[in-house]
Amino acid sequence: MMDKYTKLQMAGIYAAITVFLIFILLPFFEMFMASLRPLEHLFRSPYQFWSEDFSFQAYSDMWVTVPLLGRYIFNSVFIALSVTGLTMIFVVPAAYAYARLDFPFKNASLGIFLGVNMFTGAVLLIPLYRVLRTLGFLNTYWAMIVPGVAFLIPTGIWLLRSYLEKIPRELEEAAYVDGASRMYTLRRVVLPLATPGLIVVGTAVFIGAYAQQFLFAITFNQTRELQPLPAGLFEFIGYQSVTWNEMMAAALVGVLPVMVIFLFLQKYLVAGLTAGAVKE
Repeated sequence: MMDKYTKLQMAGIYAAITVFLIFILLPFFEMFMASLRPLEHLFRSPYQFWSEDFSFQAYSDMWVTVPLLGRYIFNSVFIALSVTGLTMIFVVPAAYAYARLDFPFKNASLGIFLGVNMFTGAVLLIPLYRVLRTLGFLNTYWAMIVPGVAFLIPTGIWLLRSYLEKIPRELEEAAYVDGASRMYTLRRVVLPLATPGLIVVGTAVFIGAYAQQFLFAITFNQTRELQPLPAGLFEFIGYQSVTWNEMMAAALVGVLPVMVIFLFLQKYLVAGLTAGAVKE
């Protein structure tokens, strides 16, 4: 099919991709440039795209300005990994049930899951606060892990269910004929075939958990040592000024764990995202 595209059409496609990438990457590039500028030069007029006074001083000063910065980054990664692990424990059997089993209110319950995704965490902060206070989870890691799991389970079920439905049923039926139980078939047949899909869903859940930390942290956690990076960035805001260059540097360092995950899992992500893209 690719040979049917003219050179002009291909040029248009690549131009559109280039514009899209510019809009996606430009904010990160500007963050990086801001982290290299001295604080007093950030708001020069007129704006200077390139300057001779660039330095990496902010990347060393940020550890002094916020001594707990390393702990905040660790907390963010730990909370996101915990949310991802717990979410996948619930998502895998639930998605398999929706993909393979027939039970009452199956479609209705799926619609409810979709409806849950339409509500943001801000809408449910007060009831969540009361529930977490009753459970004794306030000012602990659980105060950020439990809401994250609750909000990301529906997303995980929807994504993984679609992937599991593409796995041929004949493979499971062959295992049943050999005397395998449903749980054994799930562990030994379905999950190995669904590895790319599991990685895609797990990565999506991890990113969602990383993104939701700020709202839950500032509401349910007042313990400074347990705060994640998004809440910890507030410490760069002083009474008189904001050290924007150090804040941008810390934010970029905080994004590195997600970038590393994408780097190591990119081939599995591509396999999972393109599965089923070609009609058989």
